[in-house]
Amino acid sequence: MSPRIALADDQALVRAGLRALLERRGLTVVFEAADGASLLSGLASQSVDVVLMDVRMPGMDGIQALRSLRERGDLTPVLMLTTFDDSEQLLRATEAGAQGFLLKDAEPDDLQDAIHRLAQGETLLQPVSTAPVRARFQYHADDAPRETFTEREVSILRLMAGGYSNREIARALFLAEGTVKNYVSTILDKLDMRDRTRAVLKAITLRII
Repeated sequence: MSPRIALADDQALVRAGLRALLERRGLTVVFEAADGASLLSGLASQSVDVVLMDVRMPGMDGIQALRSLRERGDLTPVLMLTTFDDSEQLLRATEAGAQGFLLKDAEPDDLQDAIHRLAQGETLLQPVSTAPVRARFQYHADDAPRETFTEREVSILRLMAGGYSNREIARALFLAEGTVKNYVSTILDKLDMRDRTRAVLKAITLRII
């Protein structure tokens, strides 16, 4: 059965182009929204299999809408679209609960494949390009962790940077989920950070990963 899609983008021409592309490929666009608030309203009354949403929208942007969606218990898979290869946005989107992140210049086949994979419960979280993050965020030498990181902790940090959950990290490294949770707690302590996103940013800028 063809996945049912909600499409959110503030540009009418972009929405029209995406709808035409998707429908030519046998996918069903249930409704369109011009901003995050309209998307949330539409999803309150209509169920879909995948949300295809622009990151940057006026008013309530894609990441804010995603957070609101998750806060109200809606776990519909969300594929974020952007014209920017922005590592910070990727981290924010995955932390907010996105299952996928795709550039708008992706090939139509890649977009179709991503939608089908998300509809089947998979994720499409790509490794983070660290250079733009290092350029934007700076930490001084005295901010560096007093303790060194083990090879296993570095591996887990890299997966955290890719937006993977504890369960996904456990599966990838053949560890128990509880063990991964303990590793993450240790990593946060060593970096003196309270949340995963800031910990990853700091680890990148300090060249730990």
